[in-house]
Amino acid sequence: MSPGSPVNRHRARQAVNHAQVERGRQAREEYERTSELAPTRERLERTAEFLDLVGACHAFVATAGRVVPGLRGRTMSGDERAVLAENVARVRATLEWIEHAAETGDVDVDEALARLLRGE
Repeated sequence: MSPGSPVNRHRARQAVNHAQVERGRQAREEYERTSELAPTRERLERTAEFLDLVGACHAFVATAGRVVPGLRGRTMSGDERAVLAENVARVRATLEWIEHAAETGDVDVDEALARLLRGE
């Protein structure tokens, strides 16, 4: 293959991208080790993550509160009930995961939960 071949250009781009990502990772690690602002940034990130989670909960409740009353008088088919039951199970599992994470700080997902959240 010639140095200017598409494959070699692609590999060169990948190498440059990898080097840029690695340089960025090293700079971030250096900042976190040496900057007096790093703890403040980390607290702000944690606050933002907390607010994102609270917002997601609020959005779910608000959407359900708007949509569920529209089901009044409607009978779902067996397929619809099955799809809804699968999704409700995913929501319940996610809520239990959130509660566990809040109580323990452990955010790990076991394989069974991961499969359920993926809809498997």
